[in-house]
This record gives sequence, structure tokens and C-alpha cells, in this order.
Amino acid sequence: MSSPLYSWFNGACLLLLLCVPTSTVADIPEPLDNLIRQTCLDCHDGAAAEGGLDLASLAFTLDDRELRHRWILIHDRVSAGEMPPDPQVLPDPDRQMLLKALNDAITKADRADVIASGRGRLRRLTREEYEQNLRDVLKLPLLDIRDMLPEDREAHRFNKTAAALDTSRVQLAAYLDASDAALRQAVAGGPEPPPATEYRAVGTQLFSATSTFGEREAMFFAKDNKGVDTTELDNLKDDPALELALFRSAHWPYFGYPRGFVARLPGEYRVRFSARAVLQTEGYQLKPATDPVPMTFRARKPSGPDVSGDVRATGGIIDIQPEPGVYEATIRLLPTETFEYSLLGLPVPLARNVNGGPPTYRYPPFPDGGQPGVAFQWLEVEGPLPPESWPPPSHRVLFDDFGADFQSTNPQEDSRRLLRRFVEIAARERVPEEALLRFEQLILKRLEQGSPFPEAMLAGYKAFLCSSHFLYLREPSDPATGNLDQYAIASRLSHFLMNTRPDPALMELAGAGKLRDADTLRRETDRLINSSGFDRFVENFTDYWLDLRNIRRDEPDIRLHPEYRFDDYLIESMERETRAFFTAMIRENLPASVLVDADFVYANDRLARHYGLKPLSGSQMQNVVLPGDSPYGGLLTQAAIMKVTANGTSTSPVIRGAWIMERLIGQPPPPPPKSVPAVEPDIRGAKTIRELLSLHTESESCASCHARFDPVGLALENFDVLGGWRTRYRGIEQNLGQRESVTGIDRAGHDFAYTLAESVDASGQLLDGRRFRDIHDMKTVLASNPRLLACNLLHQLTLYATGTPVRFSDRSEIESMLDACESDGYRVRDLIHSLVQSRIFLGQEGCR
Repeated sequence: MSSPLYSWFNGACLLLLLCVPTSTVADIPEPLDNLIRQTCLDCHDGAAAEGGLDLASLAFTLDDRELRHRWILIHDRVSAGEMPPDPQVLPDPDRQMLLKALNDAITKADRADVIASGRGRLRRLTREEYEQNLRDVLKLPLLDIRDMLPEDREAHRFNKTAAALDTSRVQLAAYLDASDAALRQAVAGGPEPPPATEYRAVGTQLFSATSTFGEREAMFFAKDNKGVDTTELDNLKDDPALELALFRSAHWPYFGYPRGFVARLPGEYRVRFSARAVLQTEGYQLKPATDPVPMTFRARKPSGPDVSGDVRATGGIIDIQPEPGVYEATIRLLPTETFEYSLLGLPVPLARNVNGGPPTYRYPPFPDGGQPGVAFQWLEVEGPLPPESWPPPSHRVLFDDFGADFQSTNPQEDSRRLLRRFVEIAARERVPEEALLRFEQLILKRLEQGSPFPEAMLAGYKAFLCSSHFLYLREPSDPATGNLDQYAIASRLSHFLMNTRPDPALMELAGAGKLRDADTLRRETDRLINSSGFDRFVENFTDYWLDLRNIRRDEPDIRLHPEYRFDDYLIESMERETRAFFTAMIRENLPASVLVDADFVYANDRLARHYGLKPLSGSQMQNVVLPGDSPYGGLLTQAAIMKVTANGTSTSPVIRGAWIMERLIGQPPPPPPKSVPAVEPDIRGAKTIRELLSLHTESESCASCHARFDPVGLALENFDVLGGWRTRYRGIEQNLGQRESVTGIDRAGHDFAYTLAESVDASGQLLDGRRFRDIHDMKTVLASNPRLLACNLLHQLTLYATGTPVRFSDRSEIESMLDACESDGYRVRDLIHSLVQSRIFLGQEGCR
């Protein structure tokens, strides 16, 4: 009798094969033909073929990509033991013979396709890459045009997949608008830089109002460590001894910005201020804090009828120490914006209605010892900060030594010179003369029509920045093309590891034809990994591979998880931990097994509390060695991963297990049947997750598939929606037997009440029969196959670096890379070096 999964696969194949041209089984090579006749055609022949999969009529025309893809599916199911499911039908020696015959035929056809048409499509820059290319070309590090471009489509979980990066008229129009905006921002706005504004605030000028939302405990002015009554402030408003004492995090509504400061011009502004970390005790008394208090600034519009509520963090995180000190930050502001104090991890009092009365605010109870906060003494602002020279470097990129007056005695000749100079700066490889002439003719035509000299030049520049020479990345392929191939390698390497164009050092090596030399390529790979631009790779890669771009997608349900209400600092710390951990995996060349288990975490003050570790001081991520019994350690159990795999209300072993199996293990489950609904959480706490899952897997076909990933999710059930450790589930139903009720006041000053329901059971059984008791056992199981972890990571890196998923003919080279890294534990930096020096990355010739 066939298994349910086997039936599912046959049904899926039927759908895939409906429109496939047919041939006879005789088209198949004889050894393969014989095996299929002996073992498969009893069930898969003719109109009555099981699951609708008629192998007798499935064409073996492997030069057809769609047909080849279908035979790859069959190969992989046979390899996994899923087709046929009964090992007696196809004994292992015959299975291996069948797999070898299929592998040889498919590999040959796929490799011929690569030689004839290239390994993948020409890849367009993503909008992030386009923005960063413009920043580097135009010397505008703060350029912000990404959101002017349509969001890039995704395929295989990444936005760098070439097949999804098409170019439509709408996109081209957006590129024209974005490049125009960038170019105009690069041009000097006059003969002199704009004047800088200087601002200083002391006393009551430090805050836009004498109070804020959240009662007096949230904010007051103090002198000599004592709160000053608001009636006395008029006499003390300019007193330099007056301090602004702030004890809440920024959240609307909030008037937490300096009085009277608004930016007139866009740019960077230097903010200097004096402050100290304090504790508020009863009676609005201040005393020095025992630990630093982290803060940042948030750019925003001043309060008024036209305020949208949009804010953005700027200036980085600063740890304010208990001793008074002077701090400095560089913030970015747009015209008419101001900035607010944004203390991190503090209460956020929110209006509440009591017995139908008017909205009131209640500050939550102080921690033992007092409520942490920051006291500010003075603040200065200067900006926009001028460039080091004028005209600025961005202007010189476009117009060389022409000043802001653009006086040219020979516009035609100057336009030819400036165009070639700009293309030499902006192009990532040599541009043919015939292509240059087209841009040149555009500029000359504009001049003939009477356009001012700078406008004609900008039109030519814009055309180049929206041309295929700038928008697309070529595939390294033929060393016979000389430096063109070298420049393609340079671009692939820089867009892989820095998300932008090659820097001058890499371009010089490409020009010298040295990028197929293994030692040179290794040095350059290490240099880019150690550069500041590598942070862009880490951010973009983890945004898509690990879904970190969605970490703020689902707010925690405040009924069940009141301790997480408005805790943006925790969310931000979780995100920073995962990025720091992944950076360390590469820069410190850690083994791939740390994906699932490690004896350390990266944590700061907030994450240490969240993970139940010894207290840490400060907001910066620190490498912390874990106690032996800690359930944390490894990417698998990080809070960020637990959050992106939960919905804010409940955890689901189905979702978490499927996510882990796909993203970390490389074994994605098939899509669920449309007729099967998702598991709905019981927030009352009346049913356990196992009871809900048992209802969901009553069907044999569901159960056989879920057995592949549900156990991994069950092992993670001790982690709540934000990765905090729990031993019991929570519910909101108050009348369910003798359940324990938990009550209190949350960070917003609101009452909460939930019940503690059933104990968490994180044990289970794997598909192969092995049992596990908890997450420790599961980590041992997953870490026991580091090659599987390394193989999946290598697949993810290959797709990200080349824009094309691992092809069938790439598989043998992937295995060779893994073989080369096996003896040292599949270290991650070594995997990257192997990829960069492979034919997959460099084209058919590889390294020399």
C-alpha cells in the first residue's frame, strides 16, 4: 500500500506534468529504461497510473528545462526514499543504479545548457544596491532614494534572485526619477555652502513643554537633585543648574524635543549635550544610577495638526553613565524636522479610561531602588555640517573643476570630456565607444535645443545611470574576453559581500587581470569581509534568509504577554544579537554547527535579563559564555528567530518546525493542501497545543508529512512569542478550574491579568523513531549532522551571491566544497572562500 506522502507527491507530479510533451519510455537510455520498466511501470503506466504519474508517456527530452526540472523532482524523491516508498520494490543496489543513471543524464543536459546559455540570467541591481551604487559614485553617503523605486520581487526567499528582477516601464520611470533626484542632490546649490545653524538649550528650553504624558513621574525639572514645582519654573527657566529629568521612552503622544529648534535645511547636525543617568525615588528625588541608561534620538516633525507620527531613529545608541558627562552624536534631519529624546527600555505611560471617566495616566510602580532615567543639563546643535571643501565632492564627480556657475567657453568639447570622465567613474567595466556616442548625442542634442549646459549634462548622466551598463550585473563566463570577465568577477564579489560596486582597489586588480588568481581572490575576499561595508551584506542577507526584516511585524498580545508591551528596546536588541552572531560566524570562522548550538550568546543589558543571565551593563552586544544548563546558544533558539516564527499571540510547532527545517536545515516541507485549515490558537488556555495538533493531524496524509517538522517545533515550545523561557502556557480565561491567576501593572500603567495554564511538554519523537526530551536533546540531534547545516548555508550563499539557485549540475561542486571544509568542521568563512573560488561563482574556468 502506498504511503500518503507518496500519494501526495504523485498528485503534485500530475499537476506539473499536465502540459508536458509526451514520448515513449524508449526515449530513455537503456539502463534507466530497464529499471523503470522493472520497478515503476506496474504502478505508473497509462491512464490508470497511480497518482496520475504516467512514466511511460513522460518525455525524457532533458534539453527542455521544464522537462528536466520534472525529472530532477523524480530523482530527488527517489534519492530520499519516498519513491517508491517500499524498499523491497526497489532494493538499494537498484536504487543507486537508477539514481546514477538519472544523475549522469540530467547533469550532462544541465551542464550543456550552462555552457550554451550561461548559468543564470543577467541580474538587475536591487533597489538597495542601486541606491548604494549611487551613494558611492556620487559621493553622497546619505543619499536616500530607495523608496522612490518599486519594491523588488522575491524568489526562493531572496530579493536578489535574477529571475524575479525584471524591468518594467513603471520601474524604468522610477529609476529615471530616482537618478534625477540623486544627481540634483549632488550639484552644488550655490557658490558657498549653506550657512549652519547654531542652537543652545538650558533650563526649560531643553523640553518643549513643562510636562509630558504619564504624570509627573515621567518627566520633571530638577535642581539640586529635587524636583521643582511647575509654579516655580518661570523664575528658574534659564537657570543653568536646572536639569531635565526624563523617565519614559519615546512613544506617541510625547513632546520630548528641545523647545524652538527646527531644521531649515536637510543634512547632518552635530548634537552635544551634558547628561547623567539617575534614579528617581519617592518625592521626585534624584540620585545617581547604578547602571548606564541607553538612549538615542528620533527625527520627527514638531507637534501640530500636520504631524503624521512618522519618526526614525538617528545618531546611534548612547549609554548615559551615572557620572555627569558630555556626549556627542551626529543626527540626520530633513527640512522642518526636529528631534526628540528617545530613552530606551523605560515605561511608556498610556491613557486609560477608568469607570467611563476621562482618560488618565498612571506611571507604573518603580523597581526596587528607584526608577532609572536621564537628567540633562544642556544641549547644543550645529548644522547642517558643511563638506570639507566647496564645491563638494559630489559636484566634482559631475562637473570636475567647474564651479557652481558652470561657465563653459566650449560646451560641446567640455560635454564630451565630462561625459567620458563620469562614465569612467560610474561604470563597473569598460563601456564601448559606440555606447558612449549615444549618450554623447543626447547631450549635444539638448545643447542644440538651448538647454543650459548643466541640464544637458544631467540628462546624459541620467541616461547612463538608467542604462544596462549601470543597472545590470554580468555573469563571469569567458576568460578569453580579458578584463571584461575580470570586471564581472569584481562586481559579483563586491555586490556579494558589500552590496555595492567594486572599490578602487578591486577595480585595479580587475584591470590588471588578477582576479582569477586564487591567492589574490582569497586576500580580497578577506579584505571585504573585514571592511565596514560588510555590515550591508549581513543586514540584507539576514533580512531575507532569517526574515529579520519582519521582526516588528507582529506586536505581542498584551493580554497574554503584558511584560513585552512597548518594549522596542528588547526587539531592537534581539535583532542586533542575530546580526552580531552571524557576523561572528563569518569573521571568526565558526563551525556551521553553531547554527543550532553554541556555548555563548551575544547579549546586552536588556537581553541578559530576557535570557535569565547574570546582569550586564550597557547597550552594546557582548560575547557571553553560557552556563551549562542554559537552553540558549546557537541561532536556533535566539529571541529574534523565536519572534519571526510566532504571531505575537501564540507559538505554533507547525510554523516553527517548518521554518527551521526550511531555513536552517534545507528541507522545506511541501505546501499544505488547501482544504486543510491552519491550527488556530486557544488563547483561553483550555486546550494544549498537542490537543490542537492532534485534531490537525487526524488525517494520515497530514500526519506523515507533519512528522517531518512538527517535532522540531515541539522542542521549541519552552520559548514564548519573543523567545523568553516558559514552563507553562498562558490563557485569558479566569474560570478554568484551579488555574493560577497572575495580575499586575504593565509598562503602560495598565492593569493586566492572565492565567497560567498547562505545563509545557517539549518532548517528542522524530520520524526515524528517535525520542527527545527537550531542546537540549533536539540540539544534539541537529548538530550531529553538520554537513547538512553547511550544505544548506552554502545553497543560501550561492543564491545570494550569483542570483541563481544551485543547479543540478552544480551539486557535485557543492559536494566538493563541503568535502574540502569537512576536516575542520565546515567553518563558515571557509565555506565562503570555497564558493568564491568555485566555477559556480567564477564561471566555467574557475581559479587559475
